Amino acid sequence: MRAVLMAGGSGTRLRPLTCDLPKPMVPILNRPIAEHITNLLKRHQITEVIATLHYLPDVIRDYFQDGSDFGVQMTYAVEEDQPLGTAGCVKNIAEFLDETFLVISGDSVTDFDLTAAIEFHKRKQAKATLVLTRVPNPIEFGVVITDEDYRIRRFLEKPSTSEIFSDTVNTGIYILEPSILDYLPANQESDFSKDLFPLLLEKGEPMYGYIAQGYWCDVGHLDAYRESQYDGLFGKVKLDFAYTETKPGIWQGQNTFIDPSVEICPPVLIGSNCRIGPRVRIDPGTVIGDNVTIGADADLKRPIIWNGAIVGEDAELRACVIGRGTRVDRRAQVLEGAVVGSLSTVGEEAQISPNVRVWPSKQIESGAILNINLIWGHTAQRNLFGQRGVTGLANIDITPEFAVKLGAAYGSTLKPGSQVMMSRDQRSISRMVTRSLIAGLMSVGVNIQNLDATAIPMSRTVVPTLKVAGGIHVRLHPDRPDYLLIEFIDSKGVNISKALEKKIEGSYFKEDLRRVQIHEIGNVVYPIQMIDTYCNAFEKNLNVEAIRHSNSKVVIDYTYAVSGAVLPQLLAKFGCDAVVLNASMKQTAVSSVEKEALLQQLGHVVEALRATFGVQVSANGEQLILVDKLGAPIRGEMLTALMVNMILTAHPRGTVVVPIQASSAVEQIARRHDGKVIRTKASPTALMEASLPEVNPNVVLAGSGDMGFIFPQLHPGFDAMFCIAKVIEMLTVQERSLASIRDDDLPQVCHRSYTVRCPWTVKGALMRYLVETHKEDSLELVDGVKIRFEDDSWVLILPDAGEPVVHLFANSNDRNWVDELLREYRTRVQSFIEEQQGVEAYSNSPQQSIVS
Repeated sequence: MRAVLMAGGSGTRLRPLTCDLPKPMVPILNRPIAEHITNLLKRHQITEVIATLHYLPDVIRDYFQDGSDFGVQMTYAVEEDQPLGTAGCVKNIAEFLDETFLVISGDSVTDFDLTAAIEFHKRKQAKATLVLTRVPNPIEFGVVITDEDYRIRRFLEKPSTSEIFSDTVNTGIYILEPSILDYLPANQESDFSKDLFPLLLEKGEPMYGYIAQGYWCDVGHLDAYRESQYDGLFGKVKLDFAYTETKPGIWQGQNTFIDPSVEICPPVLIGSNCRIGPRVRIDPGTVIGDNVTIGADADLKRPIIWNGAIVGEDAELRACVIGRGTRVDRRAQVLEGAVVGSLSTVGEEAQISPNVRVWPSKQIESGAILNINLIWGHTAQRNLFGQRGVTGLANIDITPEFAVKLGAAYGSTLKPGSQVMMSRDQRSISRMVTRSLIAGLMSVGVNIQNLDATAIPMSRTVVPTLKVAGGIHVRLHPDRPDYLLIEFIDSKGVNISKALEKKIEGSYFKEDLRRVQIHEIGNVVYPIQMIDTYCNAFEKNLNVEAIRHSNSKVVIDYTYAVSGAVLPQLLAKFGCDAVVLNASMKQTAVSSVEKEALLQQLGHVVEALRATFGVQVSANGEQLILVDKLGAPIRGEMLTALMVNMILTAHPRGTVVVPIQASSAVEQIARRHDGKVIRTKASPTALMEASLPEVNPNVVLAGSGDMGFIFPQLHPGFDAMFCIAKVIEMLTVQERSLASIRDDDLPQVCHRSYTVRCPWTVKGALMRYLVETHKEDSLELVDGVKIRFEDDSWVLILPDAGEPVVHLFANSNDRNWVDELLREYRTRVQSFIEEQQGVEAYSNSPQQSIVS
């Protein structure tokens, strides 16, 4: 059998280690990853290897040559012009693959039993077998679900946190029959997971998943790179060591001198031709390359030191990576997670702070404290985007420096000369961050249409009229008053896709930022008549005559945010009386306790003025809570049901879009009006995308009481201001009050929720457990795991996208059933989490100390 070794990766998330080195050649225990893969193939009698190359191909060819020194026959296929993708490069060598063959990634560390996987493939008579494994946190991988016979039924490539429905993932190891290559186009970029496997699933080809036992680590980022080294040393993965084990847990190369006073705590690996001075302490997990010199009294706490490095006296290295030929001078400190690229110098008593990256051939001056990457900007985070945009602590995570780089990263994904809309709320912190984003965008040649302080519904409305490539809105986070939220929207006004988020993240993490010449720097203009554009669209989509004859009096509480102060003017134009409360601006967000006090105050004012209703507006004009004429608030699931009831009364047979966790009252109301309900993932972007006219043309309302409401005919975003006017219109035409609709028309549905703490590493396993322990026909996997019962009853277990928790929702017409099921599933979930944490704790092993 032949193997195809995918060795074309550039390792962009391992920079600065891979600037001059292909990712498969990055050393693990002083041997390239690709050599460990070759050794694995050889152990399973696979000795014919075809390596597909793209990035720095000569480095790999020069190392392996014909493969004879490594016990294999190695040939090469180079993608000369452009990368062809994981499947495209295999299609490129189809003439050499005339029998069952194995595809394996050159940038993962594993000891899977490939022989057993191949036997499984043949026994199942599969056309394609994906080697799968179970991981604690599957968000970075392709998630796969198989049936009882291990036939693949569903998979999702790199899910968001809330989309995880299993912890069984694709490892990038495939056993394939040559005939499947016929499905691939020649000389075109294509991918196994995104293109070929979905097509095979659609065509009904026999495609199976072999769930492998053993170790697997995708060395996709720096944390994984370090962990794979430690796992190799601690024996969690079977790897061939390059050196002799001179003492238990100590592997040492030839011609290495270690002073007798050195204290070594195994496991430790030390290469050949090294010199280690007096009183050095080497902690468990340390990996030292060949030709390395360590000065007296140095303290090595699990660093990974590449060949030829020099570490000075009293230097301290903590769980960091020191590149080839780098010098760390006397008393310098390189702290946890930091990476120093090859041929760099860290001066005496200098300090490199945790997680800072230094590119190759750089010099850090003596005594310097380096808190940022030496190239430009702050340390990269693993993920920039959460469930809705980029969030972080104001002026701590989201700083001017961060915003400049983020703006440049976004702009670098656009063509030079593109236009981008900018808007923000009225707070000073938002103004500061917006100006920094603008600076970053301008630096890469992007022009700005700056709306300044504008409610986000107005921004979404005017974006299509500005002919921009997209937009950014900056505001305080609606749910976390000390956080900022930066939302990116496309040319239609919808939040950008996951694919574009990943593209921006790639530009940010790789620091692949375009720089333009002086005459190409972007410009800033300030569009005029934006309020008129919004007001015209607003008026066009209302029954203005109905509102004129309503004689409504509405009390609006702006909660000190001044979000959309244009509304009272519009209502006055239509003959409505609008009483405004708390419209002055506060630089800090109103806390939840203060907001409840203001809501109570609003109820008293509505009752005293005998107003038609009251409304509290929040989230920069997106969200609202209604208050009836008696001062009682209407919010959450009741508000969702009330809005659906009014809109479907006005538009029978219409379609409403709600998140997966909304109560079944929505379906019960829709059935009365011959309407349709679409449920989406529990994210604002999913609701926006599903309500677009070109996607679902009959949608008349989308959203929920917690997120806000979308009226697609106006714009694709949440809009509390338009919702208020629409409520006035519908109450007038239907000759109803909020209280009468709530008391007479809404179904009596019990809908309750409970939140359980759940570590990130357990979420995937929990979802798999729930899928495996329920019948397939009772499951709904739109988002999380929803178990359906009779009569619109269900339980939903939904992982939170931003916190280490899962949310449990129970829904039924029977209150006792809800209480019982919520209690049952809470117990099941908590027991499973405790069991998984117990397994993790048991796997930790003790350490011993040996003095050399």
